[in-house]
Amino acid sequence: MNYCTLCGATVALRIPEGDDRERFVCSACDVVHYVNPRVIVGCVPVYEGRILLCKRAIEPRLGYWTLPAGFMENGETTVQGAARETWEEARARVTELELYRVFDVPHINQVYMFYRCNVVDGEFGVGPESTDSGFYRQEDIPWGEIAFPVVQETLQEFFADSASGHFPVRVSAIERRRPPG
Repeated sequence: MNYCTLCGATVALRIPEGDDRERFVCSACDVVHYVNPRVIVGCVPVYEGRILLCKRAIEPRLGYWTLPAGFMENGETTVQGAARETWEEARARVTELELYRVFDVPHINQVYMFYRCNVVDGEFGVGPESTDSGFYRQEDIPWGEIAFPVVQETLQEFFADSASGHFPVRVSAIERRRPPG
């Protein structure tokens, strides 16, 4: 950030009085500009025991498979955002959304929230951010082509939980992955 969104003056990184970390502070009006984590909401859409996946038409991870998910918008709940993203990416309407998985990913300032849900009438399509979509059984998922670690882990847990019929809400963090060596 270079300029204050309130008055247009330059900003500088400094620790405001009463705070404990650097923030962007306006040099003219002293407004503190907070930069907070982004919330990504999505679904684990299910129909007849199969999961709906989308093939990404955009970066990052263009051409890889993912669960329908994206950035939450202002003015919506996490459930509304997850349902909206599922419609936008896979043209599927979903019902009975239940929180299933939360990931903190502090090194990229993101929080992921996935909801288990049902796909209405098994109908789906391809939205503007996808090149393909389809329902997959566990053995048919293109495991080597999954876009993100949070998606891989969520899918693996979902299939393990399906075997037991128990779907606990899990919360964990994905720490920065360090290169080998």
